Amino acid sequence: MLLDSLNEQQYAAVTAPMGPVLVLAGPGSGKTRVLTYRIAYLIEHYGIHPPNLMAVTFTNKAAGEMRGRVEQILNGRLHGLNIGTFHAICARLLRREHEHTPYGSEYVIFDTDDQNSAINQAVSELNLDPKKFNPRQILNAISNAKNELIEAKNYPALDYKGEVIKRVYTRYQAILLDNNAMDFDDLLMQMALLLRDNDVIREKYQRWFEYVLVDEFQDTNTAQYQLVQLLAQPDQNVFVVGDEDQGIYAFRGADYRNVLQFRRDYPQSQVILLEQNYRSKQTILEAARAVIDRNPNRTRKQLFTDRGTGERITLQEAYNEEFEAKYVLEQIESLRRKQKFAYKDFAVMYRTNAQSRALEDAFIREAIPYKLIGGVGFYKRVEIRDLLAYLRVVNNPNDKVSFTRIINTPKRGIGQTSLAQFQSWAAEAGIGFSEALEQLVNGITSPIGARSLKPFVDFGKQLRHWRAIAQTGQLVELLDQILADTKYRFYLSEISDDEDQAIERSENVKELRGLLAKAQETQSTLGEFLAEQSLVADVDALKEGDEYVTLLTLHAAKGLEYPVVFIAGVEEGLIPHTRSFDDPEGMAEERRLFYVGITRAADHLYLTYTFKRSSYGMSNANQPSRFLADIPQLLLQGVSPRVSGEMGRERYAQDTRWERTLTPPPAPRVPQKPLPGNSNVRSKITPFPTQTPNRLFKTGQRVRHAQFGVGLVIESKGSGDGEEVFVAFEDKKYGVKQFLASFGSLTPLKD
Repeated sequence: MLLDSLNEQQYAAVTAPMGPVLVLAGPGSGKTRVLTYRIAYLIEHYGIHPPNLMAVTFTNKAAGEMRGRVEQILNGRLHGLNIGTFHAICARLLRREHEHTPYGSEYVIFDTDDQNSAINQAVSELNLDPKKFNPRQILNAISNAKNELIEAKNYPALDYKGEVIKRVYTRYQAILLDNNAMDFDDLLMQMALLLRDNDVIREKYQRWFEYVLVDEFQDTNTAQYQLVQLLAQPDQNVFVVGDEDQGIYAFRGADYRNVLQFRRDYPQSQVILLEQNYRSKQTILEAARAVIDRNPNRTRKQLFTDRGTGERITLQEAYNEEFEAKYVLEQIESLRRKQKFAYKDFAVMYRTNAQSRALEDAFIREAIPYKLIGGVGFYKRVEIRDLLAYLRVVNNPNDKVSFTRIINTPKRGIGQTSLAQFQSWAAEAGIGFSEALEQLVNGITSPIGARSLKPFVDFGKQLRHWRAIAQTGQLVELLDQILADTKYRFYLSEISDDEDQAIERSENVKELRGLLAKAQETQSTLGEFLAEQSLVADVDALKEGDEYVTLLTLHAAKGLEYPVVFIAGVEEGLIPHTRSFDDPEGMAEERRLFYVGITRAADHLYLTYTFKRSSYGMSNANQPSRFLADIPQLLLQGVSPRVSGEMGRERYAQDTRWERTLTPPPAPRVPQKPLPGNSNVRSKITPFPTQTPNRLFKTGQRVRHAQFGVGLVIESKGSGDGEEVFVAFEDKKYGVKQFLASFGSLTPLKD
């Protein structure tokens, strides 16, 4: 009676015998249902007390929903049931076992601001130049190391910058300890180290937790994987649910290959596929499967549904991003009229945040309510607000709000005291900021000290030059000059947590440059351009209710579903992203990302791409995404000759070549020792690549790695910063690993 509502595959998973179980759950197949019923089944059938169960999810919301569902199934509250995130459960256990850690029971958890303060303190105390050694990026490197269970004393300092990171890491940890504080990564690492190194504590919790369940297993990192391994011993009563095809968070340290590794570490595990989809029409599932089947290192799933075939997927080519946005809005309004959909039934997805600008503009102009998920509106992003403020000051130097925002952004040596002196002097003299700067440039006497005067004079000269450019109508040249004079592109790296965020900010700046280029083409003045942007950027004027179209990136779409989905920008350079072109693993993740987007759609799916995309200030012809060639043409409507021709060429290429995919197996995991983990993540631990000549390594060369030992280069490809090296290590447990030569983690050995 408890299990009557389950399908055959779900029933098999829920009632699987004790021991390791791997459930490979396709999208929309009811994995949360399986997890909750499994917990209820363990309690009711096996008589396991709730406190002896541990169920791990990745969000507090999911944990709360899971607990509620289990209690509903069993018709009662469950006291002591351990359901929560990895971090929450580890935090609770570390407080309980604080006597066995360096921390007190009342330790605090540092949030992002606290971490940034601590890392800046460490950099300052070590007399390091924060412009040369970006504190945010050092913190990111430390986070990656902790996720790989690498303590400060073991950090692989293979070059000078690696040594700097090790020193900062050591001091940063000391600052945390002085404050009786841990950061979020410490919660995982300290718990894993405690279980690994303390036999008594490990055996205590292995007895306590009779059964361990894990959701979204493809999103686990090395520390989380080892926590699961250690807690599940010796009975190996572990139940994990995941899907290699939905592993899209490598940039956070997640390693989808943990799903494959689980099968190696638990060869006796029962593997169950959940293939019946309750969300999408069969046409959408067939398209998704055609895309993902090209990826290696996965278990093929034959997704099916009882919801019917459904309409063919609409593929639409637009001239540019404005026409693309217009098309999306037209289709939304048409479906609302003809099929009675509400705004909340629609989602528009895209690969990069910069793409939201054209869509946001269109929605605002047509007064269609929308909500941006998992990101900040284009006009609210700090880099866009900064540069628009610069342009406003150029247009109106007496704009005091914009002037105050940019006067020391990026820092030019003007402090709060000298700024207050400047403002007071201008007010007393009855002149605006513009005239005050001109007077300083002309050498007039002022109360500003000599040391602080020079930055004001330099800024006044720059502003004079910028205004002269603006008067010529060369708006793109104006922005380029501002970027050059202020060194704003370097500033983007300083305010970014990692290289990916810096690149994203840079893409947003290029998007603004594209808007200026269009304004320049229509001979708009700077004032006209700013007036237009002010109208468009007034997002707050929209009334938000429950009725809105959702705009979100593909990464933010995980776990969501909508009746109608639009995926915009399905073209080379976006999906897949340019950064993946020379990285086979990166390309595989781009394919998984597209797969996740497709499988969010329940009834209707629209794929759009542009003939030209001028978002970066240039207007170049685009190529439709290579992924479109994987989708059978019979599943599509509106196929352009360009896509049709590409499909034919791709099919011919597949039929007339031998595929050779080099996919080294993941390193085996050894219980109760630090795990090698994801070599792709490990290669990012030192985020300051040095300049390297072409081809540092050659096939057959012997090399040494600080952790993996001596190995032999079996392949080297690419050049410069993009050189990739595949090394087979003499210690068989490490197998073959891939490295970026520019990170300096390999040392050549003399023959």
